[in-house]
Amino acid sequence: MRFLKYSLLALVALMFMGVVAVAGLYIYVKDDLPSVETLKDVRFLTPMQVYTADGKLMSQFGEQRRIPLTLDEIPQSMIDAILATEDSRFYEHRGVDPIGVMRAFWVLVSTGEIREGASTITMQLARNFFLTRERAWMRKVKEAFIALHIEQLLTKDEILELYLNKLELGHRAFGVGAAAQVYYGRDIHQLNLAEIATLAGMPKGPSILNPISNPAASVQRRRVVLFRMLSENYISRAEYDVAYRAPVTARYHVAELELSAPYLAEMVRQEMVDRFGVDEAYNGGYKVYTTVNSEQQLAAEHALRENLHAYDERHGYRGPEMRLWGIDPESLFSDENAQIQKLPDEATLSLMMQNQGEPWAEADIIEYLERQPRFGRLQHAIVTNVQEKTVDIILRGGMKANIEWSEMDWARRYISAERQGNPPQSADAILNPGDHILVRSVEAGYRLAQMPGPSSALVALNPNNGALQSIVGGYSFNHSQFNRATQAKRQVGSSIKPYIYAAALERNFTLATLVNDAPITQWNPGSGSAWRPRNSPEVYDGPIRLREALARSKNVVSVRLIRELGVNPTADYIERFGFDTADVQRNESLSLGAASFTPMEMARGFAVFANGGHLITPYFIERIEDSDGNVVFQSQPDYACARCAAEAAGITFSDDEQSNEEILNDWPQAPRVISEQVAYLVTQALQSAVWGGGSWAHQTGWNGTAWRAQALRNRNLAGKTGTTNDVKDTWFVGYTRDIVAASWVGFDNLEFSLGRTSLNGNLGRQRQPIVGSEAGATTALPGWVTYMETALNQLDDRPFELPPNMISVRIDQPSGRLTNRTDHTSMFEYFIRDTEPKEFVNPERRPQEVFEDDDGLF
Repeated sequence: MRFLKYSLLALVALMFMGVVAVAGLYIYVKDDLPSVETLKDVRFLTPMQVYTADGKLMSQFGEQRRIPLTLDEIPQSMIDAILATEDSRFYEHRGVDPIGVMRAFWVLVSTGEIREGASTITMQLARNFFLTRERAWMRKVKEAFIALHIEQLLTKDEILELYLNKLELGHRAFGVGAAAQVYYGRDIHQLNLAEIATLAGMPKGPSILNPISNPAASVQRRRVVLFRMLSENYISRAEYDVAYRAPVTARYHVAELELSAPYLAEMVRQEMVDRFGVDEAYNGGYKVYTTVNSEQQLAAEHALRENLHAYDERHGYRGPEMRLWGIDPESLFSDENAQIQKLPDEATLSLMMQNQGEPWAEADIIEYLERQPRFGRLQHAIVTNVQEKTVDIILRGGMKANIEWSEMDWARRYISAERQGNPPQSADAILNPGDHILVRSVEAGYRLAQMPGPSSALVALNPNNGALQSIVGGYSFNHSQFNRATQAKRQVGSSIKPYIYAAALERNFTLATLVNDAPITQWNPGSGSAWRPRNSPEVYDGPIRLREALARSKNVVSVRLIRELGVNPTADYIERFGFDTADVQRNESLSLGAASFTPMEMARGFAVFANGGHLITPYFIERIEDSDGNVVFQSQPDYACARCAAEAAGITFSDDEQSNEEILNDWPQAPRVISEQVAYLVTQALQSAVWGGGSWAHQTGWNGTAWRAQALRNRNLAGKTGTTNDVKDTWFVGYTRDIVAASWVGFDNLEFSLGRTSLNGNLGRQRQPIVGSEAGATTALPGWVTYMETALNQLDDRPFELPPNMISVRIDQPSGRLTNRTDHTSMFEYFIRDTEPKEFVNPERRPQEVFEDDDGLF
């Protein structure tokens, strides 16, 4: 009895001392313990995701990959695996498991080593949120106290949900949802038992137990997890056996993008960083929905690339990227091999020296191809064999293919931008075994290709509210991140003329006004030289109506107009279209397009004609949602027609003007910068640039510079080409009522000209329809047409509505005066009321009343 008494006293004393020790420890560390109240409103660091208007993921930004899930969204097998491995008594203890602590203590006493940490899931959650992984007793003490606090604040399910979403699982994956995507590229519900067990085994050591970095260790850990699940009766023996023997299937998966639009994604990233700062933008879990339609964006990218390849092919083949064998490696550095486009790196040169001109082993070829960068749709390939009309190649991954003659017969030698060599007659005149080449996939297989020499940009807007419809800033974002659609200010050439003609129409000129299309010579005493603006082509037709002059892009007419209007008033007028004052030159060369604007600015300017005279503001973010799905930003664009936009959204207007005004306050009106009548008249002339005029049957027919757009078979198209001196920049900007798109092509290096081409005898006119000098009509317009083939299919075909205060009268085409004739010499023309001609044509005096200046006819 005495022994029992002393034993009980000792036990009580030990318990008392334990309580005092615990209390003392709590008092000692309580000031260092964080508040766990923050766990009630946890905000996980989640990457920003960027979507198209139709909900397709186009990009993801952020250091951490995380897909937050609620507990009921996580498979029960994943929950079972975590509980069995990390804390089988999770639903029984209060945050600290006494049994687990005693077990860890007994292992320490019996072995002298710390083999078990006794950490519960709640304690791990405390460490993951508030502490570090430092192996120290004081950290464990703090961990325990924080765990007790957490258990008082949250339910078990809430704790488990936080834990499963907070876990660090390697390769920047946080939480089981993101880990499923990173390692297996699938949703967590699509994983099998072996894969779930693999993920469940990683919290103990994510860097050394993940199946990518250490597959063997991962398999051993997976088997431990499966054994614990079997021991806890979560799985059957049969399930255990299947999962135990399963192979490692994990590999690194990037975010599964449904659409690649890197230039747009970068615009969004910059905007989000400006709004929220870097950390918040990258990790706040925002979902950004853009205004861009995925189908139109894909069409824009395809159109730009195909157009650049067409230009490059008609100018000739610049040769292979490199020759790996069949050549003395040292000769690569001589001038004799200038056509080889790049020099080998150290690893490649080593293999070339090792093989001494002999063909490489297939394994070396595959390894070499794996090191090559990706640019757009271009693929790297090595030529292994050349027959008379075909070429055998190896592509990345060891896939074998061939190039047929029809896919490489375009490849005559490039000499300069102005000259091409003779058409090749056989494959060995183009390629040799060992050549490193570029190819692109086509319907027939693979086509010989090369990185296009010039650059390009294509941007499309909704002219009614400025919503960006599609944007491509170059051939490949990987090749150049410079966004030419928004950053490249290039001379616009003749595409500036609609603004000048609009200024003239504001000053009582009409589409029937005659201006003299004749050569101009202006002597400059200061420079001692003459300025001689010329038409292109250098053909002069004498007196010509403004409609035809704009449609056929008569340079000297634009010069005469700016002289009549005045340079400064014309420049001021052009600035109405949203252009920066510093970019609008104030001299007569402005009439020929010496000003430099971006494709985005040009699309915005032409939108004024498309929407009836309003200056819209381009925007590309429709809305921003936070990680909980709440809308934190909703675009409120200015509309060219606020009432039209409201009615399209289903708003009903009443007879109460005050009530209607309140409704329209929610639909901001874009400012009017020109009259709707002038906008309509310019559109009429630009439709003639597409469809021409006159009578071909009576040999008076003429084409506008944009006649190639007739391929779209849409009578409501309007647009203007643009070509600068020496063909360094080419443009086409065109529109309908619901879309305006600008296409630009030119070299980034301003010293390079786009040049001209001769007919390739291998192709003939049918396969090479564009021959001669490059120009807006031949270089920029074809890409625009290709894009609009898709874009127009998504839009209603609506004609431009005739504004009020306008009339249509029949005029005599040569003179621009009224006529009663109804034959090919007459046409109906539109006029702002009271500007129409008042006199009928006099057949004895035709043409009549051509404007004159101090130097004579103008």
